[in-house]
Amino acid sequence: MSLSTIIVILLVILVLALVGLYVFYNRDDRRFTLDIGGAAPRAAGGNDSSAEHTVRNRLLGLGLACTGLVAGLIARLWSMQLVASDEYVEQAESNRTRSISIAAPRGRILDRYGNELVGNRPSLTVVSKPEVADKAIEVQLLANLIGMPAAAVRRKIQDQSSGAQSDRTVASDVSRRVVAFIGEHPYLFEGITVEERSVRSYPFGRLAAHVVGYTGPVTTELLEESSKDVRENAIVYEAGDTVGQAGVELEYESVLQGIRGEQRVYVDASGSVLEYSTSVEPQPGSDVILTLDAKLQQAAEDSLERVMREIRKSKVSPNCVAGSVIVMDVTNGEILAMASAPSYSPNIFVGGISNDDWNMLQSEKSDNPLMNRAVAGLYPSGSTIKPVMAFAALDNGIATDKSDYECTGWWTGFGAASGQYCWERSGHGHMTLQSGISFSCDVVFYEIGKGFFESDNPEGMQEKLREWGLGQATGIDLPGESIGRVPDAEWKYNYYTEAAEADRQWKGGDFANLAIGQGDLLVTPIQLTSAFAGIAMKGEQWRPHVLKSVRSSTGSGSVVDYEPQVLRSIDEADDYVKLVHAGMVGAVYEESEFIAQIFGTMKEKVAAKSGTAERIGHNPTAWYLCFAPADDPKYVVAANIEEATWASSSALYVARDVLGAIYGEPSDATIYISPVDIGG
Repeated sequence: MSLSTIIVILLVILVLALVGLYVFYNRDDRRFTLDIGGAAPRAAGGNDSSAEHTVRNRLLGLGLACTGLVAGLIARLWSMQLVASDEYVEQAESNRTRSISIAAPRGRILDRYGNELVGNRPSLTVVSKPEVADKAIEVQLLANLIGMPAAAVRRKIQDQSSGAQSDRTVASDVSRRVVAFIGEHPYLFEGITVEERSVRSYPFGRLAAHVVGYTGPVTTELLEESSKDVRENAIVYEAGDTVGQAGVELEYESVLQGIRGEQRVYVDASGSVLEYSTSVEPQPGSDVILTLDAKLQQAAEDSLERVMREIRKSKVSPNCVAGSVIVMDVTNGEILAMASAPSYSPNIFVGGISNDDWNMLQSEKSDNPLMNRAVAGLYPSGSTIKPVMAFAALDNGIATDKSDYECTGWWTGFGAASGQYCWERSGHGHMTLQSGISFSCDVVFYEIGKGFFESDNPEGMQEKLREWGLGQATGIDLPGESIGRVPDAEWKYNYYTEAAEADRQWKGGDFANLAIGQGDLLVTPIQLTSAFAGIAMKGEQWRPHVLKSVRSSTGSGSVVDYEPQVLRSIDEADDYVKLVHAGMVGAVYEESEFIAQIFGTMKEKVAAKSGTAERIGHNPTAWYLCFAPADDPKYVVAANIEEATWASSSALYVARDVLGAIYGEPSDATIYISPVDIGG
């Protein structure tokens, strides 16, 4: 009914009411009165309080009230229909329309040569309208068809995390048989359809799993954070969105996450969709190009697993299942390979991970396969720290290139009661600082520790370790990096609060232990890799990174190219650098004929340092770090293996395999696993 019609009706009612009131109030009642001689006299000043007059007054008041009421209604109608009509039209429209989000495909993750490490694949997905949850027979039929309990199907349909009007995902990756049956029996499955959706795919399986990471449903915390983010172009998540949870998927979430599309629908009073209106297509996320080389990554992972398998078979260490490998370009910080074991398959997270699988990945028996040991693992460094300790000794005057030492295998620099063994129990004989690096003589570095104990700068070792980046994050563009620990007198006193006062003091033995990378020193593989890259580059360290570029989602060009950054520059004298380099070359070609033969098959000369770090109650952690070519460094390789044996019979093989993959010169050496017996 139009506004004009309503107003006319109200005016007619008002006029009729006023006319009726007027007639009643002014009617002539004399024709009903018998005049017998005049009206009865009234007292002066009196009022007419007859019942007839009272009724007339009340009717008059009622008429005025009705008039005001009708006038108010007319005024309100005029306001609603003319003044605020646009507002009410908008409210009415919002009541009958809803907006349904359309998920955007995530950007892909590629290696440096364009090989797809993480992509998207179509998935046949059974989806349901919300109202199907109330149809018990249909729910049971669907449950029987897809092989799922009816209660579970109903819970999935009742789940409103993706929106009240959005279709509910019931099952992903269903078979063609299920699709065909639903298509052939639409009368049995009203409100049930099969859609082709996009989910994550991993063409190389678990390759580089710790680097690329995995995805999962958005968390409540992230939803709250995004709703408060007022930055321009900030991502505002909705319940049901898929987001990065680890690795590159998390680190570059803002790049990989696309822009959702939108579908407008018309609904009835109960919220059921009646028809579809306009839509905005989603925009896929941008592709991320990594610095990784897929072939080199595969070689690193295969070698690490092969060597650990041989260690387990030898019965030297049946629990050898964990370790890491890093390959970095020393000239710009690019990570060419990064492996961590044990690993996992990111595919397990596609479509949502089960509680059983999640608990398995989190259990101690699984050795924490989700942790990227290359950036988060914390270990004593063992003898790999000795090149940096040599710089500390040279810079502080504790040693020179002419310093000499005598190693008998047993050192008593702090008295016979505090004697310590060299790893070579029979002794190395006459040593210099350079040969001390080459042969990894502990006695040489015990003497350096004693020198700092007696010097005017007793924390010179710690200062040098921090200068080279230990005890602090490298800033690699991956989540979860640990910072390690460089212990000193203050730390020890505050850490061992339950110990006796005398035992909380920094003592000579602490200097000796720190000098050989033992005691309370903790490093990460990426820290040592960065430090050795700096040694190779004569003090210049580039920040390690896995991002190479970001490719435009609408074309073939790049929208972002990573600009390498110098992390730090350490000023070391050229003579000191030459001494350390020579010592590291000697560690490959002079220390052992066995090691020299393994690397002697390569055209390029290699500089390296091994380390076998003690762990109380465990087999040692084996390290092998090297760079090549020794005279013009390009690559640094860092391998470490937990619960291993001597580094020269474990981690060394991994480093050699990786260099072989880089230069196309594979090793044919047979793996020999030597038992380890570390004393002192």
